[in-house]
Amino acid sequence: MSILNKNLNKYLWFFTALLITLLFVLPVSAIFYQSWKTDWQNIEDLWRTVLVDYTVNSLLLVLGTIGFALFFALPSAWFVSNYQFKGQKALQWLLCLPLAMPAYLVGYLYTEIFDYAGPVQIFLRNTFHWTNSQDYWFPAIRTLGGACFVLGLVLYPYIFLLVRLALWEQGENLVQCAKVLGASPRKIFFKIIFPLIRPAIAVGCALVAMETLGDFGTVSYFAIPTLTTAIYDTWLGYGDLGSASQISILVLLMIFSLLFLERYSRRKQKTYQRGSEKKTSLQKLTGIKLVFALFFCWMVVGLAFIIPVGKLAYWAISDFQLSQIDRFSEYAYHSLSVSSIASIICVMFALILHFTQRLSLQQSKTIQKIARHNLQLSSLSYAIPGTVLAIGILIPYTAADHQLHALLKWLELPTVGLVLSGSMAGLISAYVVRFSAMAIGSVETSMQKITPSLDMASQTLGYNGRKMLCKVHFPLISKGILTALLMVFIESMKELNASLLLRPFNFDTLATYVFAFTSDEQLEQAALPALTLVLVGLIPVIWLTRSLMSNTQKDR
Repeated sequence: MSILNKNLNKYLWFFTALLITLLFVLPVSAIFYQSWKTDWQNIEDLWRTVLVDYTVNSLLLVLGTIGFALFFALPSAWFVSNYQFKGQKALQWLLCLPLAMPAYLVGYLYTEIFDYAGPVQIFLRNTFHWTNSQDYWFPAIRTLGGACFVLGLVLYPYIFLLVRLALWEQGENLVQCAKVLGASPRKIFFKIIFPLIRPAIAVGCALVAMETLGDFGTVSYFAIPTLTTAIYDTWLGYGDLGSASQISILVLLMIFSLLFLERYSRRKQKTYQRGSEKKTSLQKLTGIKLVFALFFCWMVVGLAFIIPVGKLAYWAISDFQLSQIDRFSEYAYHSLSVSSIASIICVMFALILHFTQRLSLQQSKTIQKIARHNLQLSSLSYAIPGTVLAIGILIPYTAADHQLHALLKWLELPTVGLVLSGSMAGLISAYVVRFSAMAIGSVETSMQKITPSLDMASQTLGYNGRKMLCKVHFPLISKGILTALLMVFIESMKELNASLLLRPFNFDTLATYVFAFTSDEQLEQAALPALTLVLVGLIPVIWLTRSLMSNTQKDR
C-alpha cells in the first residue's frame, strides 16, 4: 500500500507540473485558435491600408534602437573592462542603472527638454537671436528616430552587461601570443577579441529587439504606429479581438524569428577558456584617451539616468502639492497587492516544476524528457510581449466568462458578471505567465546546488514528495526563493502593456497611473509615483550588477 501511495504521489507531482505548463502554453494556443476561426477579411483590409506601414515602422524601430544601443554599450563596456581610470568602478554600476527607467518616462522628459518650448531650443534662440522655428533647424524628438534614441538609452545595458562579462572572461594568453607574433592592435581586435564577444553582442541585440517590439508606452506617446499599437487599438478601439490576435501572431513570428536567427548565427561557434587565463591587470588610461573615456561614459550615464531622475526628483519636490497623495496611496496599494500575489504564485509554480524535474531523474527517460520540456516551455513566456500576452489571456478568459454566464442563466441562478476577464484574475495571470521565467531561473540556480544523493538520503529516512520539498529543499534554497519573489514582484510593479489591457474597471496600478499622466503631458502631477517606480526598479538592476561583478571578481 505504501508503494502505491508513493507512486500516486509522484504522478500527482507530474500531473500538477503538466497543468502548470498548459497554463503557460494557453495564451499562445488561444491566439492561434482565435486567428484560425476568425474571418481574415478585416486583416486583409488592414494589410491593404496601414498594416504594411506598421510592420515597416516596427522593423525600423528595432534596427534603430539596436544601433543606438550598440553605440552606447560597446565603447562603455570596452573602457570599463579593459582600462583602469578614476571612476571606473563606479561607472561599472552606474552604466547599468538605466534598465530601471521606463522608456516612456525618458521619452516624455526629453520631449520637455528638446521640444520647441524646451530649455535647449529657448537657449539657442536667445543666444543666436532667432525668432521662430523658420530661422534654424533642430531635430524633432517625437519621431521614429527620437523613439529609437530613447529606447536605445534605456535598453543598452542589456548589451553592456553581456559584453562586459565576455570581455572580463577573455584570457590574456591569446592577446599576448598575438602580440608576440607581431599582430597589430587592429588585427588583434578583429581576429581574436571580436569573435569571442560576438555571441554576447548577438544575445544582447536579441534582447533589445524583443523589448523594442513589445514596447507600447514610448511609441504610443511619440504617436508612432507599430504592430504593438495596432494590437492595442484594434482591441480597445474597435473591439475586434480576432484581428488583434492575428496581428499578435505576426509579432510572435517576428520574435521567434529573432531568437532563431540569434541561435543560428552562432550555431558553429564554440570557445573554451581556462579560468587561470582570465584578466589579471588593467591598462591605465592617460592623456586624450582618458578624457574621451570619461566624457563618453559619463555622457551616457547622464543622458540615460542622471538627467531623467534629476528632473523627476525636481518635480516631485517642487510640485509635491499636485501629487494627489490619496490617489498615489490607492494605486500603490493596487500594485503592491497584485504584484505580491503574482510573485507568490510564480515561486510556487517554479518550485513545483523544478521539484518534479528532480523526481523525474529516478523515472524513465520519457518522464525525464516530459519534465525537461515542461521547464523549457514555461521559461519561453518571458519572450512574449505584454500586449500579445494580454490578448492571449483575454481570449480563453472571455470565453470562460460567457460559458459561466450561459450556465447560470440555464440554471436560473443570478449571474455574476465577468469573473475572469473583468477582475484581477486576468491581470495576475498575465503577470504569472510573463514573469515565471525569472522565478524558474532563480530557483534553478539554487536547486542545482543540491546533490541528488541528498534526495536519496531523504527518501531513505522516509521524506518523500511534499515532506522532502518542505523539510529538505526549502531551507537550502531559501535565498533563491527570496530572490525570485523580489524579482517577480518588482517586474510586476513596472509592467504596463498587460496592465492597460487587463486591469478591471476603475482599477489602476502605479504604472498605468503614471502612463495616463504621461499621455496627457502632465507628468509633473505624477512625478512622485514615477520616481517610486524608478527607485523600485533599481533593486533588481543593482542585484544583477552585484552578482555579475562578484562572479568576475572571484574569477580574477
